[in-house]
Amino acid sequence: MSNTETIFDINQIKEMIPHRYPFLLVDRIIEHVPGESAVGLKNVTMNEPQFMGHFPQIPVMPGVLIIEAMAQTAAIVVVDTLENKSAGNLVYFMTIDEARFRKPVVPGDTMHIRVTKVQSRKTVWKFKGEAFVGDTLCAEATFAAMIVEDQDK
Repeated sequence: MSNTETIFDINQIKEMIPHRYPFLLVDRIIEHVPGESAVGLKNVTMNEPQFMGHFPQIPVMPGVLIIEAMAQTAAIVVVDTLENKSAGNLVYFMTIDEARFRKPVVPGDTMHIRVTKVQSRKTVWKFKGEAFVGDTLCAEATFAAMIVEDQDK
């Protein structure tokens, strides 16, 4: 996980998915196999709003936000695969399975978010996601999501 080349930077990510601060949870994409997989980076910092209320004495990244970071990374794979035809559309979770949280992610960590496509059918995509800090697996899950056209676009 030492590769730090930027494939998509934060500005490109913002063109691809609709999330914005404080809920944009991917800072850049450093590995990408079109239509198949990606590795995103999230630099976890103490000034993020969740740390004010989520165990403020011992701040820990909420597991649901780690899974959301996986989903956002997967959404970038989908948008790129569909050649930006779905850019800015909404992606809704359908299932989250086999979620495991193995080690806390804390401020100061750089989380590597690895997602791999399991299958896709029309607007439904299923991925396996893993979150690492260094070589340590911190969380994993399998999830499916559906692309829905944003009616406000």
